[in-house]
Amino acid sequence: MIESIVDGMRPAADARNIQLQTALDQSVDPISGDPDRLQQVIWNLLSNAIKFTPQGGKVLARLERTDSNLEITISDTGQGIAPDLLPHVFDRFRQADSSSSRTHGGLGLGLAIVRQLVELHGGTVSAESPGEGEGSTFKVRLPVRSVRHEPDDRANSLVKIPDEVSTKPVPSLDGVNVLVVDDDRDSRELVTIVLKGSGAEVVSVTSAIEALSELALKRFDVLLSDIGMAEMDGYALISQIRQLPAERGGKIPAAALTAYAGIENQRRVLAAGYQVHIPKPIGPAELITAVARLAGLSDS
Repeated sequence: MIESIVDGMRPAADARNIQLQTALDQSVDPISGDPDRLQQVIWNLLSNAIKFTPQGGKVLARLERTDSNLEITISDTGQGIAPDLLPHVFDRFRQADSSSSRTHGGLGLGLAIVRQLVELHGGTVSAESPGEGEGSTFKVRLPVRSVRHEPDDRANSLVKIPDEVSTKPVPSLDGVNVLVVDDDRDSRELVTIVLKGSGAEVVSVTSAIEALSELALKRFDVLLSDIGMAEMDGYALISQIRQLPAERGGKIPAAALTAYAGIENQRRVLAAGYQVHIPKPIGPAELITAVARLAGLSDS
């Protein structure tokens, strides 16, 4: 799982001349857990490390067994964490720079969600940093003892990703032009990294108004839009797009990538003019497959 996520993020790291390295103990015992949620934890920590590491820096993902725990460590040579902020990095809506002009956006929810997911797995997560400009290290510890071993049938005691998920190839998005609309920078950057890593050409914007401007300038194959945005939300955006002539993007295949889940929200999304409702968070393989289907590259 870690190798797959690192591979997906490598293009973004390479673009900024960041060395993205791994040190993974292949012999560690498996654990019980939700693969999608654990993937979300690793993805969030790695994306943060890359985001806050300057050009020429290093990011390392390490996996090892420590006592009765499996330990995942994400370290970087980035901007580090101030001592007064360090005890609060996992608090909701807490950021080092909360000004409207801060360099890196987001709502300050990512690390809070990481802690919640790790604790739901019976584990712990911690942050360390010598100070600002000195890099940071995040450690996730998950209990190996959560795996219940049966002496005569050990394999049956493990929670595993189904074979069809782990072996099914992820489609290439080479030549696919995607317009991503999301006012949350963290979410927007993650989606962009995933799609570019699969070969797509991506233009990302922060508002529906910017999206309409981009559609007037060039043709896109797929639209991915958030729903809850300021000024003009995703429903108003798709309504305006569907009124455009086809040559200006009026019939563009579109997906609502949104935190608004549930059957009722799905119905509203489809009725508004989107072809697909994708609840956040979504795994990289699922996102790439969804875009491939919208672009007509995959029927499965």
